[in-house]
Amino acid sequence: MDTADTTVRATDPLTFRTATEADVEGLVALIESAYRGDASRAGWTTEADILDGQRTDPEDVADVVGAENGRMMIVERNGELIACCQLEHRGDHAYFGMFAVRPALQGGGLGKVIIAEAERFARAEWGAKEMHMTVISAREELIAWYERRGYTRTGRMTPFPYGEERFGVPRRADLEFELLIKPLD
Repeated sequence: MDTADTTVRATDPLTFRTATEADVEGLVALIESAYRGDASRAGWTTEADILDGQRTDPEDVADVVGAENGRMMIVERNGELIACCQLEHRGDHAYFGMFAVRPALQGGGLGKVIIAEAERFARAEWGAKEMHMTVISAREELIAWYERRGYTRTGRMTPFPYGEERFGVPRRADLEFELLIKPLD
């Protein structure tokens, strides 16, 4: 292989590491590309049909990166950022959020590997008994994906923060978050 070739191949090994402040700009771009705007339509996790505006911003990502009780996990291939997720230690459980995979790489099994590593980390490093996450309840296909990974719908809902554009501009009036839980035994 030519050393000038920086193509990311599905067979190349993944590297997992904790994000630093220097990663914030790239993380924001990755998260936005996976969920908002026309670029997100290249993958299946897009929220472009239900939300306009931003998914996150540099301040929110910097807060996650700098959190004492958590970490932003970066996934790279050949030194290239291809995915990320937030893990937060909350007593006997961990919270999983800000999960993003580069749209062109979605649907190939990468997400399964990443969520399994996040669960392993939460169990091994923090002794977490469960993983919690919140998902927009209208995202039935995404919820079904998590259910196939062992997550259970709880029916416990949290209102979408309408009027707070830093979370996006809703295109529907019925958005809310549902708590999903998976035992980590």
